[in-house]
Amino acid sequence: MEVAVADLRKRLQRLPSVDAVLRQPEVARLLAEHPRGQVVAAVRRVLAERRRLLRERGGKEDDAKIAVPASEVRAALAEAIRARLRPVINATGVVLHTNLGRSPLPARVVEHLARLAGGFCNLELDLSDGERGERQAAVQDLLCELSGAGGALVVNNNAAAVFLMLRVLAANREAIVSRGQQVEIGGSFRVPDVMRASGARMVEVGTTNKTHLYDYERAIGPDTALILSVHRSNFALVGFTEEPALEALAALARSRGLPLLLDLGTATLLDPVPPELPGAPAPQPALRTGVSLVCFSGDKLLGGPQCGILLGDPGLVTALARDPMARALRVGRLTLAALEATLRLYQDPAAARREIPVLRMLLASSAELKRRARALQRRLRRLAGIESELVPTVGQVGGGSLPELSLPGYGVALRPAGFSAQTLAQWLRQGEPAVLGRLHQERLVLDVRTLIDDSEIGVLAQAVATALLHRSR
Repeated sequence: MEVAVADLRKRLQRLPSVDAVLRQPEVARLLAEHPRGQVVAAVRRVLAERRRLLRERGGKEDDAKIAVPASEVRAALAEAIRARLRPVINATGVVLHTNLGRSPLPARVVEHLARLAGGFCNLELDLSDGERGERQAAVQDLLCELSGAGGALVVNNNAAAVFLMLRVLAANREAIVSRGQQVEIGGSFRVPDVMRASGARMVEVGTTNKTHLYDYERAIGPDTALILSVHRSNFALVGFTEEPALEALAALARSRGLPLLLDLGTATLLDPVPPELPGAPAPQPALRTGVSLVCFSGDKLLGGPQCGILLGDPGLVTALARDPMARALRVGRLTLAALEATLRLYQDPAAARREIPVLRMLLASSAELKRRARALQRRLRRLAGIESELVPTVGQVGGGSLPELSLPGYGVALRPAGFSAQTLAQWLRQGEPAVLGRLHQERLVLDVRTLIDDSEIGVLAQAVATALLHRSR
């Protein structure tokens, strides 16, 4: 034991110092190309990995593993300076993949952002008279036009929208909500937690599976500020269930002089909702029933940037906008620019279906998906060392939207020879661009529904070809 420890100590002492590695000619050239701190950090990472391996293996390494070649320093440096947020080809079949940033922006929106991002813009300036303007004017007008709402406000996400509504309208007072609607969203954030943080006192009514109109009626008291209805956008409640229609709830709230708030979570502005998306929430029907305020996310079914959209009674919207917390939750110019450009597409529903990637993916026909999958398989068939097969797939909407809706489609299943599908998936994730597929029955399935457009077919095939080169390394 003592001999082994002594041998390990000797091997560790034989590792070169940081300065010795920096004096290597090829490493010295890196110092001329990159900041010294970055190169030194890369050298230290390589040396730390050497020490880890020596300790793990009891010092049983040959001299080749003691030396630190410049190629390893260069590789460590390249990995360190590579951007953490990188492009990913989504071949999972999950359209609103939260881990991948949810909705990709339409090409026209990206072009608009590119024109504005590198310079100045009239964010709070009225160009007609040169006076200070309202930063949300452009999106507010479009949102009211498209939804029929009297007022609109945009904050940084939907949880912020719910928080702001409750803070302004129910702080230190009671907000009634059904037990069956106390949902938990991503990151373990829960509706009751948001309510408590806002200062509202939650009054639960009904049971998990059944809430009646009379439950709400009995709960209304002198300290009741509002009724909150939460759409179960990320799960389904089925079986022995009951809840009052939104029209009945709105009539009750109106008769008692209370605002009815509706948290849709996710929504589309297509009105009517396409038959291919049964049950998709939309703000227009809710507003027509008399809901006071409705809120939803901008980066889900809408297909725009991350934000929380509030629509409804203009007086209530004004009260929200004047609250100091609205300043803390406000969005920046790039979010507003992206949202405005997205909303303009909705002015022509056909253009929205055609140009907004989320809608294009959700509404793609079976024939179109099969054509795309065949095109991908033709390219992959040329690659040696891998079997490919055209297979049916079942995708998901994702992003806490339409959990009961399955999306039948097509993809290509890959079975590599000589290594596992898991290994291929790892190599693809580490590529440039990264690729994310779905492992199923010892094969890697690439679902073509979630490709941005046909141009990604060739990029995806090349990514697989590049990943296969790992076999020869």
